[in-house]
Amino acid sequence: MDNTLRMIGLALRAGRLEAGEEPVGQACREKDCRLILAAADAAGGSLRRVQRFAEEGACLWLALPYTKEELGGALGRGTCAMAAVTDLGLAEGIVQKLAAQDPERYSETAQRLQIKAQRAARRREQAGKKRQDGRRPVKKHGKG
Repeated sequence: MDNTLRMIGLALRAGRLEAGEEPVGQACREKDCRLILAAADAAGGSLRRVQRFAEEGACLWLALPYTKEELGGALGRGTCAMAAVTDLGLAEGIVQKLAAQDPERYSETAQRLQIKAQRAARRREQAGKKRQDGRRPVKKHGKG
């Protein structure tokens, strides 16, 4: 098995990957998805749903160089047409491995994920800063 497929399997074992149409759609609706992976031989309807899920979840998606059987094998299933990675670091690692194999096809997605990771790191840093009086900054949105 290829290193990229191993990393995808690792993401599943770590609880950071959702496999199948319904779990992928749910992860996107909840804005938990960072990257959607589609099998190379996924049907046209499945690819349209992947695109719609990606738009809905404001995440990236890409077609893998692996078949549904190869992706499913990495996930302990018979077949799998789509999967959603919910961890930004794992998503970035998977795309970097793909970009190392085929830079022309995957380097743009790798760069976009790297930018997203940098932005997330800045947000975490700013959220962790304390005010001069020692308290955390007041959140303007959501519970806090």
